[in-house]
Amino acid sequence: MGEWDAWLGRELVQSDTLDPALARRWCATFDLATPADGIMPQGIHLCLCTPEAPQAALGEDGHPARDNSPASFFPPIPLPRRMWAASDIAFVAPIRVGAAIERTSRIASIAEKDGSTGKLGFVEVEHVTSADGAVAIREKQTLVYRDAMPADAPLSPPPAGEGQFDPSGWDAHRMITPDPRLLFRYSALTFNTHRIHYDLPYARDVERYRGLVVHGPLMASLLLQMAARELGEHAIGTFAFRAVRPAIVDEPLHLAMRKTDEGYEFGTFATDGRQCVRASATG
Repeated sequence: MGEWDAWLGRELVQSDTLDPALARRWCATFDLATPADGIMPQGIHLCLCTPEAPQAALGEDGHPARDNSPASFFPPIPLPRRMWAASDIAFVAPIRVGAAIERTSRIASIAEKDGSTGKLGFVEVEHVTSADGAVAIREKQTLVYRDAMPADAPLSPPPAGEGQFDPSGWDAHRMITPDPRLLFRYSALTFNTHRIHYDLPYARDVERYRGLVVHGPLMASLLLQMAARELGEHAIGTFAFRAVRPAIVDEPLHLAMRKTDEGYEFGTFATDGRQCVRASATG
């Protein structure tokens, strides 16, 4: 994919502050108490150094538009649908309320593949997040770009089937029903304007989802909170999650965790047992 070589190694440096108001809003979103010691739970970094594109620079889908200019961090791959496919996260140090945050992002790789639904473009971004000058998070994020869906394409994912999620093989299990209020709050925390999370006509008629789509990082954050309840705060050293299929708002979502020989396995599942997110962690 040599036409995108100019983007390889391109860097973006952002600054932020984990101020008390953001910490309180994040905790309120997840019904958590603000930590008395000021050390925030794992997953807060996903709400720091968020996109800063001006309103006029947003594309139809709500993401910052991409072009051939040096100011465009992401390459203008001619595939309009963007999704967060995966993240591999290393938790180096906790982040405290009041910390000065700096995140350096670098385009690590760009690849094109043929999938069952057409062309796919993959962009890997390496993020290094520092708090008060010390590295706190290292993350490799994979974004996938896809072609536009035909107007008559079947809505995805299909409605829940007759199966049922079985929690008996898991060490911990919780069921929640993400509603539009939760999606709105998480979009606000992350300054995420992707319309599939709040604009039902767009999500259904343009991107052909059956309903509003639950954010992958939101589900990852819920799994990290499950780990904290079961293992203790900041017991996880690495966490990797992969999107398997969309989770739809107002539908029950099962969160599950179990010990493995390598560490821990996590997942989110629809009511019929279809997996939405697959994750693993080490201590």
